[in-house]
Amino acid sequence: MARVSQAHLDARRRQILDGAARCFARNGFHATSMQDVLKEVDLSAGAVYRYFSGKEELIEAIVTEVLGTVRDMYERAALESPPPMPDELIVRTLTHMTQGRSAVGEDGEWLFPRLMIQVWAETLRNEQLSATLSEGFGKVRAAWVKVVARYQETGMMRDDVDPDAVVRTLMATAQGLGAQYALFGGFPHEALRAGMRGLLSMREASGDIGNQSVKSE
Repeated sequence: MARVSQAHLDARRRQILDGAARCFARNGFHATSMQDVLKEVDLSAGAVYRYFSGKEELIEAIVTEVLGTVRDMYERAALESPPPMPDELIVRTLTHMTQGRSAVGEDGEWLFPRLMIQVWAETLRNEQLSATLSEGFGKVRAAWVKVVARYQETGMMRDDVDPDAVVRTLMATAQGLGAQYALFGGFPHEALRAGMRGLLSMREASGDIGNQSVKSE
């Protein structure tokens, strides 16, 4: 019997994960059966169960993979010189959310934000998935802290600011925008950049106002 190559095994695993992600995003975790996944990927039960024991293992694998790629993205960003500004990092994050490998539905809709909300809801009842998500987010946060530390090293940010507080705020922004995308549809990335830059400009603008007030007195 010919030995199956690792490349073939990896491609088959990729096919199953992508198909399951589309099913979960479209119909929700509980409304999706393993039969739905089998139909989506056009494989036999034996072929799928060779890789995953069921829906729980599938969703955990999807979550682990997605958070791992996001973490790697921030790890690379921390090595850039200068490190990318927050508006650029948020755009990169949303691009990953909306244009990932498994994100496109049959009608061309970006499905990942909907999948994200499904995962969040499932963690409220699934302790194992909650632990997987928490561990993954912890690693993403640690990678993003490295970027903020680089801001401080390069003089782009004051060194008395708590990096973790900055990261939690940026992560909340990215997650909130992802939820908006899922609920209300997409929005131009340039509009997002403009909004972030507007917020970042407030300290400079408020300083100008303060200087004008002093002069008027």
